[in-house]
Amino acid sequence: MIHLDGVSKIYDNGCVALSDITLDIPKGDFVFVVGPSGAGKSTFIKLIFREELPTKGKLIVNGRNVGELEPSEIPYLRRNLGIVFQDYRLLPNKTVYENVAFAMQVIESSRRDIQKRVSHVLDLVGLRHKAKNFPGELSGGEQQRIAIARAIVNNPVVVIADEPTGNLDPETSWEIMKIFERINRDGTTIVMATHDKTVVDAMKKRVIAIEKSRVARDQVKGVYGYED
Repeated sequence: MIHLDGVSKIYDNGCVALSDITLDIPKGDFVFVVGPSGAGKSTFIKLIFREELPTKGKLIVNGRNVGELEPSEIPYLRRNLGIVFQDYRLLPNKTVYENVAFAMQVIESSRRDIQKRVSHVLDLVGLRHKAKNFPGELSGGEQQRIAIARAIVNNPVVVIADEPTGNLDPETSWEIMKIFERINRDGTTIVMATHDKTVVDAMKKRVIAIEKSRVARDQVKGVYGYED
């Protein structure tokens, strides 16, 4: 599903964000990407959905060489990816329903398909009753659940999450993680950068630790391994 072969990312100022990363993330895997601040976790995530380009090496996502994509091809790559950010990134002037539906409108889905699918994912995250509310009327946890609904509404093969519980209290974080686990059980690959030690240690998923731009640890049923 995701394959990195000797991938490095060096920014224009000479900062080495990632150095010679080689690893595979198979379909259906659930991976936590952990490490100290500034170690390269966010760069790793951004490379997968082509917000950044690798300086060296080969990165394959869902059968496509990300580094060789033309700008016009990037939207087609992202159609198969769901992306969840720490800060939700909902459209404030659209309702919950409209925020989720927008992801399907962009790919020109039919109105009937949009209605059916949006209702389904809002049920999945437990917020169908909030469909007519605006983001500003929701709690942080509810906004993140809507962000997840938007990320999965197009049935992505991979969901990428960058610190999705970073702004949430522990109880709400667990609610969010249960949703991710349910999505993963349905076959979607999850790649999540996080500093949430409690969640990582409890869930016992695969853990890839990045330190000083390199993979320092890759464990099945791993632990967080840092004291923040």
